[in-house]
Amino acid sequence: MSIPIVAHAPDNPNHDRRGADPLVRGTFGDRQNLFTVRASSATAPDSFQVSVAENPANLVLIVSGLNSGHLHATWGQGWRAFAPEWKAWFEDSAFGVFYNGRAIDNRPRPEGRVRFCEG
Repeated sequence: MSIPIVAHAPDNPNHDRRGADPLVRGTFGDRQNLFTVRASSATAPDSFQVSVAENPANLVLIVSGLNSGHLHATWGQGWRAFAPEWKAWFEDSAFGVFYNGRAIDNRPRPEGRVRFCEG
C-alpha cells in the first residue's frame, strides 16, 4: 500500500524563512547548476516549478496535477534534450525537495549531456 500524496507538506524545517519567498520549498543541485523548487500556492498547491536558482525565468520543469493525482511533467526549452538518466534523477530530486525540503535521492548525480549514436 502506498502512502498518500500530501501536496501541502509542512515547510522545510532546515530552511530559514525570514524574509524569504514563502512558496520556495528549497534547492538542490547537479554538477553545474543550483535549482530552486517553488510551489504554486502556500496552501494545497496543485503544481510546482523548478528553475535555475540564479535565473527564475529559466524554468527547467513544471509538475502539475499534484492534488488530482494525474501528474504531468513539462520540461523547459533546452532541458528536454537532456539524458533520460539525468531527467529521472532531476524529477526524483525535485519531488524530494517539494515534499521534504531536501533531495533525498542517494544516486550519483548524472551528467546532463545527451548521447547520440551515429551508427
